Amino acid sequence: MKTRRKFLFQSSALALGTMLIPSITLANNVSQKFGVQLYSFRNEMAKDAIGTLKQISAIGIKEIETAQSKKGHYYGLKPKEMKAICSDLGMNLKSGHAALDGNWQRTMDEAVESGQEYLICSSMPSRGQTVDNYLKVAEKFNEAGEACKKLGLKFGYHNHAYEFESENDQVLYDVMLDNTDSDLVHMELDLGWVIMGGKDPLDYFKAYPGRFPLWHLKDMDMEKKESTEFGRGGLDIALMMQNQKASGVKHIFIEQEEYTNTPLESMKHNMTYLKRI
Repeated sequence: MKTRRKFLFQSSALALGTMLIPSITLANNVSQKFGVQLYSFRNEMAKDAIGTLKQISAIGIKEIETAQSKKGHYYGLKPKEMKAICSDLGMNLKSGHAALDGNWQRTMDEAVESGQEYLICSSMPSRGQTVDNYLKVAEKFNEAGEACKKLGLKFGYHNHAYEFESENDQVLYDVMLDNTDSDLVHMELDLGWVIMGGKDPLDYFKAYPGRFPLWHLKDMDMEKKESTEFGRGGLDIALMMQNQKASGVKHIFIEQEEYTNTPLESMKHNMTYLKRI
């Protein structure tokens, strides 16, 4: 038979547990959900790739996106070594940035060896802020996407701010989106560069629903025109997180290129900020 005291104790414990569950769930989701673009740690990765990956893992980041470096796409490590090290640290090598150039076949072959899912073109393969150039690039992207698909990879493109310029009232990024096959070209939307380009990511989520399986989550100091820690710039991060479904995002990589302290301290701040919202 339940005594009143026992009933009150159990009820209080249940209420307390109910309050704690959202916090616990959020904390776990942060560690599982968010990755990092390693360009954020470019100097550290060049000096000590394995040690830096250990530090990144220790703050709860579980997905990795590589960047091209002077030591190659995997910071002097072989693709399989990079995969194994990440796995041993409880992280998943999910994506990598590369240039769409004459070494593209080798780049794809390395990506297959690494076990990564996405191979992202990090910037325009040919410069020219014209509709004609963007149409030519879109054709190249479709071809690269087809080549990647045959190898079991997913090809994508990462924007900066200049893609949001216009020619003859046509936004160049829109030209790219309208002329690439969504099954072959998976867009990685850098939210920070979108707002720096004078556009609103939410408008793109609405106009091109499900088109952005990858994000770069990056806050921007709009006066200095550079990245900053979360909550100190012009990106409404909480609002972005509320609209994930519309964008089709599957993987969110934090990227920060400039810092008020060190890359590791900035990333700790960013992870704490995400837990709070």
